[in-house]
Amino acid sequence: MKLKLEISPDLAALMQAEIAAGEKAVTTAMREAGAGLKSAWRGQITGAGLGTRLGNSIRLATYPKGGESLNAAALVWSNAPVIVGAHDTGPLIRSRNGFWLAIPTPAAGKSTSGLRRGSTSTTPGEWERRTGLRLRFIYRRRGPSLLVAEVRLNSKGRAVASRAKTGPGLTTVPIFLLVPQVKLRKRLDLARDAERAIDGVPGRIVAGWVEGNAR
Repeated sequence: MKLKLEISPDLAALMQAEIAAGEKAVTTAMREAGAGLKSAWRGQITGAGLGTRLGNSIRLATYPKGGESLNAAALVWSNAPVIVGAHDTGPLIRSRNGFWLAIPTPAAGKSTSGLRRGSTSTTPGEWERRTGLRLRFIYRRRGPSLLVAEVRLNSKGRAVASRAKTGPGLTTVPIFLLVPQVKLRKRLDLARDAERAIDGVPGRIVAGWVEGNAR
């Protein structure tokens, strides 16, 4: 007597289909979570008034680059980590060499050499090179000391060089405030959005897996 056992449907095919559904669910969930976190971080940065340039420094990469995997992952980061990190932690900033921190006033304008580093703040040395003017130190016992220059203010309130050393429109303008240290206000909470993204991943995976099996 011969016995023949057949299993229908094919278990191997079912397992393979289940694995494929899982790979798609995990990969989709990680891509959606990464895209959501990137959008949330960019929204935080621009909403805090830090500008779209810094907001656009937030980038996203998902793995694998092509195809799907149960080990799919998403990485969200900033191309300007020092600036973003400072606004996220609110640190106490001191000068490296123990001297003054130079805080530019609106009259200083914006840096042209720092754009690649994600910063538009100018420094005393950069300002002097850009304008061809010399800064003069004024010590004040109360309040911050100053770096000033004999300049003319343009229509935007920025200091510009004048050919005349004296005359109408030429005045002594504070270009930088000098302070020993400054406490940067915490303006971001990146961990909050990251935790929300992580907490939402399991639900995304389950929903995607169930949806894949239902088709």
